[in-house]
Amino acid sequence: FDISHLGGTNTVASMVYFKDGKPVKKKYRKYKIKTITGIDDYSSIREVVIRRYKRLLKEKSPLPDLILIDGGKGQLNMALAELKKLGLEKTPTIGLAKEFEEIHRPNKRPLRLDKTSGALKLLQRVRDESHRFANTFNAELRLRKISESLLDEFPGIGSNRKAALLKHFGSLKRLRKSTAEEIAEVPGFGKKSAESLHDFLNTRG
Repeated sequence: FDISHLGGTNTVASMVYFKDGKPVKKKYRKYKIKTITGIDDYSSIREVVIRRYKRLLKEKSPLPDLILIDGGKGQLNMALAELKKLGLEKTPTIGLAKEFEEIHRPNKRPLRLDKTSGALKLLQRVRDESHRFANTFNAELRLRKISESLLDEFPGIGSNRKAALLKHFGSLKRLRKSTAEEIAEVPGFGKKSAESLHDFLNTRG
């Protein structure tokens, strides 16, 4: 698990899944943090851990052999507290702190493996992948907000047509490169409104 935000806004969490030392991308999950405002990585970790493992227990899905938290003692303790509430305190859980690449374990001193250790390299790979996935999701949300704020300036756009545009084109960048004819293919847009939106976007640079 990893947490990503921009100055305490658009806080998200990522969960990546590895099996036999390899990523299984179809099992990756991303979360919008719902209960935390501002910069609070500890509480964000707590929220995502409880959401993830409540769901697994409800679905009676297999539990992981190891849970890896991106962070040190503080993040690890938050995760352990939530796992204990769910009766999952025996599930192996560790944290990997960026500084010194220390492995934090429950009720034990941090462990430092040799930098050439294959075990450490695997943990680093998992951590870096969760970091990449979280940052990518955070960037997507920021772009979406920028897109929505610009579209809000277009008279009479409405939330449904705005959502239809973003779903159809995927990003503001692609929308701005589209023709009026392509915009007209989006549900809720006729030829005239598509031409008006096309002209509007072109005047915004």
